[in-house]
Amino acid sequence: MVLAEAGTPPPMDKIQTQIASWSEKIITWLQSPSFLAQLLAIIMAVFLAQAIATLLKRKLGFFSKQPKGGRFLALRVIAFRLRDLLFAAVLIALLVGVSFVLTTIEELGQDWLVRIAQGLAVIFLLYKAVRRFISHPLVQRLVLWIGIPLAILKVFGWLEVFISTLDEAVFVLGDIKFSALMFANLLVFGSLLFWIGRISNTKGKAAIRASASLDAGTREVFAKIFELALFGILFVLLLNIVGINLSALVVLGGAIGLGIGFGLQQIAANFISGMILLLDRSLKIGDFVELPDGQQGYVTTLNMRSATIETTDGKDIMVPNVKFIEEAYKNWTHRDTRQRYEVSFAVSYDTDIDTLESILIPAISAHKQVLQDPEQPDLELRNFGDFGINFAVEFWADGIDDGVNKFTSDLNFIVWRTLRQHGITMPLPQQEIRILK
Repeated sequence: MVLAEAGTPPPMDKIQTQIASWSEKIITWLQSPSFLAQLLAIIMAVFLAQAIATLLKRKLGFFSKQPKGGRFLALRVIAFRLRDLLFAAVLIALLVGVSFVLTTIEELGQDWLVRIAQGLAVIFLLYKAVRRFISHPLVQRLVLWIGIPLAILKVFGWLEVFISTLDEAVFVLGDIKFSALMFANLLVFGSLLFWIGRISNTKGKAAIRASASLDAGTREVFAKIFELALFGILFVLLLNIVGINLSALVVLGGAIGLGIGFGLQQIAANFISGMILLLDRSLKIGDFVELPDGQQGYVTTLNMRSATIETTDGKDIMVPNVKFIEEAYKNWTHRDTRQRYEVSFAVSYDTDIDTLESILIPAISAHKQVLQDPEQPDLELRNFGDFGINFAVEFWADGIDDGVNKFTSDLNFIVWRTLRQHGITMPLPQQEIRILK
């Protein structure tokens, strides 16, 4: 053990002496006229700002009542929503005035505490503004967790040091230098541009699809071209913002090309197939298609990777675009929405079949969905069966029969009722049994 030299106080005594010295300085500082004046000025500014904000809310009409209608409704609504920011705004203005007054008084001459309070008021104002005017969750979180901390750094004069530190944290990949500041910009501005791009894409495509001067296929083509152009522009803009040299994208382009060559063939094939489908218009929104496996449905969306087919029972089938290029499928409504259908039935052999056409065709033609063009309904004798004579009525209808529960069902009922009215029976399966003794 090393003993302290004679006359030298032990370490604990040094600490206690230092603490006592600091405490005395702090107490002296807290009792100083400069500190007390700043503290009193801040307290008075808070109470006065609250009083002024309350008075303004009561006296000014656009702050006191929420607008329901009338002229300049949008501006009046914004003004009413600003009422929540009145206290913070008035407090900042009062603190600016207090700071100016304190620095002009020679006996006081300090305003550092007031400037701290002013910075906190600015941060409070930003927080209230974000909560009040930004409703989108992603943007609100970005501003709260990134914008406000940056504002705090700026208020206290630490922003330049923080940015310099991020910019000095660099690592190199080939000929490209990346810094922490670049990744921070990529995160912030990438999220912001993605949000702006998604909103712009939705609004732009809705405007294009609402154009009555273009047919559905052309509208879809222009909508996809608009989407590609928009996100391409945003991507280049993001690269410029984060400071990536566009000439350095040659390396990235080579890597992407290599990835497509090895692992992304299907994605690239579906993308190109989607563009082909949109341009040659062999498949468009609203078409009724039948897939090679027998599934049927309406085309509801055409994306860059796949098409969505909604079946008649409400299910969605996601079909890769390349399937419509490489495989055969039926497009029932490609050129004409009119389709030919038939209903089959049988009559017994003792029926006068020469009268069937005259009683069935008028009854079937009376149905509102049965067309007389391109062909009128006609009756065909198909074959002579084991138990009766088999017939079929062929007819044209405008639209897709969603199954046996639509107009083919109606026509089956018509055939049944018409035959019953004229006493014509449909045969039942019969078997002749002989008993041999």
